Amino acid sequence: MSDKRTPPSRYVASRRQLLGGMSMLSLGMIFPGLASADTPATASVNTSGLAVTDDSVTVGILHSITGTMALSETGSVEAEKLAIDQINETGGVLGRKIKYIQEDGASDWPTFAEKARKLLENDKCASVFGCWTSASRKAVLPVFEQYNGLLYYPTFYEGLDAEISQKGCTSG
Repeated sequence: MSDKRTPPSRYVASRRQLLGGMSMLSLGMIFPGLASADTPATASVNTSGLAVTDDSVTVGILHSITGTMALSETGSVEAEKLAIDQINETGGVLGRKIKYIQEDGASDWPTFAEKARKLLENDKCASVFGCWTSASRKAVLPVFEQYNGLLYYPTFYEGLDAEISQKGCTSG
């Protein structure tokens, strides 16, 4: 049996890639302004007040770095920072680099609420990553509701709290 693979030095487009490229080319001919359209500066269209500019998006990281939960949450902090670094190395999100502001919940639920308020109200973070425990999520929930904030948390959700919207699998 002979090996009929394409040599690695030669690129061969699939039919799907070829048709996709041709359709993009034809769209560019029909609507020439699409490729060169002047897009307004982010500051002129950002009515949310969030920390989003033409070249960056600011997010918050809120975990316990100290206290009894530090052992459990430190890995999440490192993973989130690694993901941000990897995204930034590949060009960011829609061409914007991600900046982060890290806060320590200190394994204290009122501190979590205070730090969440700071990240949303003062720092204007577009989203917050954190709140590993259900107690910390319940502590920050009123703050996120008040400021219409977006919280991503890095753990399974028990599915027993009606106020928290969950996408994906739950056990409840």
